[in-house]
Amino acid sequence: MPRNILIIQGHPDESEPHFCHALAEAYRQGAEAAGHSVSELRIGALDFPLLRSEAEWSEGHTPEALLPAQELIRAADHLVFVYPVWLGTMPALMKAFLEQAFRPGFAFDEAARKGPGGVRPLKGKSARVIVTMGMPGFVYRWFYRAHGYRYFKRNILHFLGIRPVRQSFVGMAGARGDRGRKRWLERVRSLGHQGS
Repeated sequence: MPRNILIIQGHPDESEPHFCHALAEAYRQGAEAAGHSVSELRIGALDFPLLRSEAEWSEGHTPEALLPAQELIRAADHLVFVYPVWLGTMPALMKAFLEQAFRPGFAFDEAARKGPGGVRPLKGKSARVIVTMGMPGFVYRWFYRAHGYRYFKRNILHFLGIRPVRQSFVGMAGARGDRGRKRWLERVRSLGHQGS
């Protein structure tokens, strides 16, 4: 069944193409070839302020520049996050985006903040998290226990009711030769075709 897919490109550098951009494009190609509808949101191209207090987050308003992003998130059945690991987790700009976009009133209500109940409007969406890193993927998964990804999955996506959440850890991203990169691009293209 065709899905409405939103690719959220979390690489903050828009000055030149990175492997994250190639992976997102491969996913898009596979998804569109299978008849899925695909939109893309590039966090590095957005201009929005950082949150500096709990009051700004809970009582403030979503910046105008991010209202279209919230509409894309609301309309999607499946979210695909693509980002590099920086200092063990997602880049700061991506975290800042999540803080601004997934705020109270949009992603959950006051009751959800206080306990297991409450309304979570994003519940029922699924997600794929594609993470690039300089270390081997198995080292991130087993030695570091994928701590940055696990935090994102458990404390943000699952909290919002987004599940299932699946992952792809693209290790040694900067050191891969053409053959290794082509294999990953084919894998991700196949995931896009499946809408997974």
